[in-house]
Amino acid sequence: MEMAFYSCGLVAVLATVGMLFSRNPVHGLLYMIISLLSVAMIFFAVGAPFAGALEMIVYAGAILVLFVFVVMMLNLGDTVESMERAWMQPKNWIFPVVLSVILLIEVVSHLSGSSSHAMGQDVSPKQVGIALFGPYIMAVELASLILLSALVTAFHLGRRDDAE
Repeated sequence: MEMAFYSCGLVAVLATVGMLFSRNPVHGLLYMIISLLSVAMIFFAVGAPFAGALEMIVYAGAILVLFVFVVMMLNLGDTVESMERAWMQPKNWIFPVVLSVILLIEVVSHLSGSSSHAMGQDVSPKQVGIALFGPYIMAVELASLILLSALVTAFHLGRRDDAE
C-alpha cells in the first residue's frame, strides 16, 4: 500500500503541474481530472474508501463536468479550434497517457485484492457527515458559494450581446 500511496501522490503532483502549465482550458480540465482521481486513489490506499468514492463522484465527476460546461459556454472561437488541431499531435498525448496508465495499474491492483491491508482505519459515511455538517459546515457552504459565483461569472463573460 505504501507504494500505491507514493505513486498516486506522484501522479497527483505531476497532473497538477500539467494542469497549471496547460495553455488550453480543456487540457487543463483533463489534467485536473487525473489529479483528482489520483487523490481518490490515495484515499483508497490509506483506508478511506468512502472519502475516495466521494472524491471521484463529487469532484472528478460532477464538479468537473460543470467546469467543462462552463468552458463550453465561454465559446472560445475559431482560434482555439485551430490551436487544438495543432495540439492533437501524438507527442502531446504521451504525458497524460503515462499518468493515466499508472493510475489504471494502481486501481486494478487495488481492486484485485493483491494489495495488503490499508495503512489507516476505515472512515464511515456517518463520520464524514458529522465532520462536514459539524465543525466544517462554514467551509462547505463557502465552497458552494465560490462555485456558484464562478459559474455566474463565467456565464456573464461568455454570453453574447444581440448587437454582435
